[in-house]
Amino acid sequence: MSDEIPLFEIPWDENDVSNAIDSITRGSYWANGPYIDEFENGLEEYLGVEHAVAVNSGTTALVAALTAHGIGEGDEVVVPSFTFIATANAVRLVGATPVFADIERETYGIDPDHVATQVTDDTAAILPIHPYGAACDIGALEEIAADAGVPLIEDVAESFGADYHGRMLGTIGDAAVLSFCQNKVLPTGEGGAVVTDDDDLAGRLERYRSHGRASSEYFDSADSGEYESVGTNVRMADLVASIGCSQLEKVEDHISNRRRVASRLSDGLAAVDGVDPHTAAGRGRHVYQLYTVTLHEDVDRDAVIETLTRRGIASKVYWEPSVHLTQAYRDEYGYEPGTLPVTEAVSGRVLSLPIHPGLQEDEIDRITAGVEAGVERGRSTARARSNTISN
Repeated sequence: MSDEIPLFEIPWDENDVSNAIDSITRGSYWANGPYIDEFENGLEEYLGVEHAVAVNSGTTALVAALTAHGIGEGDEVVVPSFTFIATANAVRLVGATPVFADIERETYGIDPDHVATQVTDDTAAILPIHPYGAACDIGALEEIAADAGVPLIEDVAESFGADYHGRMLGTIGDAAVLSFCQNKVLPTGEGGAVVTDDDDLAGRLERYRSHGRASSEYFDSADSGEYESVGTNVRMADLVASIGCSQLEKVEDHISNRRRVASRLSDGLAAVDGVDPHTAAGRGRHVYQLYTVTLHEDVDRDAVIETLTRRGIASKVYWEPSVHLTQAYRDEYGYEPGTLPVTEAVSGRVLSLPIHPGLQEDEIDRITAGVEAGVERGRSTARARSNTISN
């Protein structure tokens, strides 16, 4: 149908285009140009941190952060399983072992109580995510990490601009990882960054992203430069940073509009029994990178998805199976269902609905009407299945 509602749309304007043209038509420094510095400075100012080191994706930002902390073979890193797989994969990519902790029932952030039981002498870091656009209980995790004497690395991929009781996410841990993938609050298409107040850590990050080179930009001098450590090439392109600079100028407007859309969605769903929208649980500002609802146990999720699809409304499950039950982790570590009961229960009932800053009121109303119809159908489907099993 011609009036389909996609899961997200990227907000852009002529300034994005102008910056991109400026970067391209400069005719030089496409790989490492002036927009990189401008973007990093803008991130530092927005978050209130000393250093932002831009890289080419959120995943490589995770790897860079772990590498810069010296984490590798023989180490363990406590992570959630209710996350995009990159969080755990990054741990494996540096040679360490991810140790999964369960999540809180209300916020879906990693559960500090369970994290505390997973910390061992081999724990080298705690790596939580802030899911869907709101904070996990990062304050409690901060205390656990301090008591264990290990770094706390925040995965803020989904929650740029959110806060925890007034403290900006990304400024609480020893370092934090950002993602600028196309559906994020601050989109550049692809891209990421690591932010920190640690001067030495920032230096290691800068060397790691550029082959371990400590000297100036490669093409700025006639010699080959000095290499102090082993690194790789995960630099952000100047073109990508040019879009980031433009997007950063309007990110507060984007967040305000996301919150407006989310508020109308929640108002429309308030009367629908069987649906609970994700909340920040009073911990701070929710920026709604995703607008996710949890369906009650008596609602068949597949029926809701099918109803929305028939009405031209996109939806998506983030995340099922959770990471520990994916083939890659079951084959390697032998995980079985029942390992993380809250994670597994939640992953079977969540559903993300369309959200972006430009979503119109009539589209929002279509979404809520579609969910209401889907829940009604989902309950009928669940009852019919239950009766079949009973008979």
